Amino acid sequence: MAEETSRPLIVGPDSGPEAPFPLKMEGKVISGFGRGSKETPWIDDTKSGVYFGWASLALPASHPDRVAAGHGPAQPTLEFQLYPMVMSIGYNPFYKNTVRSAEVHVLHKFAADFYDSHMRLLILGFVREEKDYKSLDALIKDINLDCDAGTLDASWLVEPLPKN
Repeated sequence: MAEETSRPLIVGPDSGPEAPFPLKMEGKVISGFGRGSKETPWIDDTKSGVYFGWASLALPASHPDRVAAGHGPAQPTLEFQLYPMVMSIGYNPFYKNTVRSAEVHVLHKFAADFYDSHMRLLILGFVREEKDYKSLDALIKDINLDCDAGTLDASWLVEPLPKN
């Protein structure tokens, strides 16, 4: 069982994703195990562990985090909004899951839930192997390290749009 974790916070080369990445996945956000997971048959051949990349969410018009496409009251809203994410693929041994699943953690503090929203994922790399933990605190500590790695890795993936 994992207790103390030591690993690099920056994952992958500066040049960008290497094969087999990027991988794509999309679907409706559901509550799953109550921890934000979804049963996904296509992941049977995918290595268990933690991955990083981008989540694109189509938030409902009434959602407080939906962003306007421009500045001003008459601007249209963007259908999909982009956020960095980390995700777990596997059984999550700490919870003794018997069903293989994918659990996505979007790296943004949302003002409201977004269940039933459409989500697209672009998986760009592998962070670490799946582990079991002695305690919930140890699991949470490692998840926080995963989130740090996902956030730091995201910085080289986004280029600003050219200014007009």
